[in-house]
Amino acid sequence: MSGRERAEKLWSSIRDLGARRLMALALVGLAVILSVGFGAYYLSQPEREPLYTGLSRDDIGRIGGVLREAGVPFDVSADGTAVLVEHGDASHARMLLAEKGLPESGNTGYELFNQVGSFGLTSFMQEITRTRALEGELARTIQTMDGIKAARVHIVIPDRGSFRSDQQPASASVVIRAANPSDTSVASAIRHLVAAAVPGLKVDNVTILNTEGSILAAGGDDSDTANSGKMENLAKDVNRDVEDKIRRTLVPYLGLENFQVSVTSVLNTDQVVTSETVFDPATRVERSVRVVKENAVAQNSNDHPPASVAQNIPQQATGALTNKTSNEQNDRREELTNYEISSKKTDTEHKGFSVARLSIAVLVNKTRLAAAAGTGTDAISADQQLMQIEQLVGSAAGFSKDRGDQLKVTAVTFADAAALTPVAGPGIVELLVRQAGTVINAGAILIVAILLIWFGLRPAVRAILAQPGGSEPAMEAAMIAGGGAAMIEGGGRVAPQVTPQADVNLIEDLTNKMNRSPQKRLEQIVDFDEEQAAAILRQWLRQDEKA
Repeated sequence: MSGRERAEKLWSSIRDLGARRLMALALVGLAVILSVGFGAYYLSQPEREPLYTGLSRDDIGRIGGVLREAGVPFDVSADGTAVLVEHGDASHARMLLAEKGLPESGNTGYELFNQVGSFGLTSFMQEITRTRALEGELARTIQTMDGIKAARVHIVIPDRGSFRSDQQPASASVVIRAANPSDTSVASAIRHLVAAAVPGLKVDNVTILNTEGSILAAGGDDSDTANSGKMENLAKDVNRDVEDKIRRTLVPYLGLENFQVSVTSVLNTDQVVTSETVFDPATRVERSVRVVKENAVAQNSNDHPPASVAQNIPQQATGALTNKTSNEQNDRREELTNYEISSKKTDTEHKGFSVARLSIAVLVNKTRLAAAAGTGTDAISADQQLMQIEQLVGSAAGFSKDRGDQLKVTAVTFADAAALTPVAGPGIVELLVRQAGTVINAGAILIVAILLIWFGLRPAVRAILAQPGGSEPAMEAAMIAGGGAAMIEGGGRVAPQVTPQADVNLIEDLTNKMNRSPQKRLEQIVDFDEEQAAAILRQWLRQDEKA
């Protein structure tokens, strides 16, 4: 039989079934497919583990957005307070959320007072709740700064004593996770923010650290190079900057994989305060002028001599009377001028840093130098190439002999990269253990499908595809009577026609068919048409006699 004939026969068989049977077949097939699909979906659900629990709705929304962007499948618990992911995605999901500073539920602010009732709340609990709320609000504010991914704030507010001579000051510590761990520009701003938000807290009592354990700001020092942690970060930045300059210079000449650079710097971060006073005698200003003038005049005159005893002695002659005159004049002038000599006072404070010494070591691949040596008149020896490289490195790094810098360029043969041995894959037992859940789910799905097909689809299809025209006894009688009816028609008797019956009840037919024996079926045929059954039996007896 050709394929076309088979297709035509199949099409005619389907067309003979009728609309009702086709619809019944479609419904049965759809029910089986849905049952198998639902079972497969339910049994193939991956096991999930909680990523975070006790979350707020805002945190769940933000976490869901991050996981959705990263392509990590997740689910939310029935109570809406936990996020569930597959076992293999838990660590990756936590790293993604940590980069985004999620979840933020731990930074609870003044919402704590919404969850605490005033009845039975002691003063100690009130102070603790107030401190926790203040810490949460400060952490939220710090996380809004550019470059800050997460922050934790710890505040210590001591109790005030009435009879204490010295009171313990308030203090605070802040741990931040920044996009650039070596960036200390926001440390001073965070210190002032925390100090201004806490009553009685001074800026000097706020300490800022990063998640790598480096102190960004502490004590009463606001400079960037005051403590050892910042000194170390500063030295690393200087070393990295010098190495980058050297690499940018040597890459076009040697290639990226043909040299290695190591830089060690010694920095001088001493604070220098210079005070200078300069006097300029060329420029003067009168400060004070003192002028003293003195004029003295003295005059004495005596016209009459004074009376005496001699004038009364007659025998002594008196001398002639004389006039005495005395004049004295004295002039004195004194002038004193005080001048102010101009002076200039300069105070210089240096808080930066300077490079005290550089130590640079450069390793060059000898094979690369040999390949770049060339031939003929343009050949350059390896020593000349090393000299050129040394000059380039010195210029790029700011090399100075007077400062005591050291520079060493050496050509060596680079070792080949160690061959990476492949890691042995898991064994069969380990694979079976890992896939045990999947194998069990697949087996359960297969068993459910077989049971549905065997006990549901197969009997239903057989009942639906049964030939129309009456009950099963009528059809069996017609089939058995097929040969005998032909013989009866040959002898001049017309075979009785089987009248079509109504459609068979599918459930009733399936129930009766399982409990029907051959003897009962024969009795039903005889009850259906006695004459037909007698004609068939006579025909069989004749055939046996002829044989």
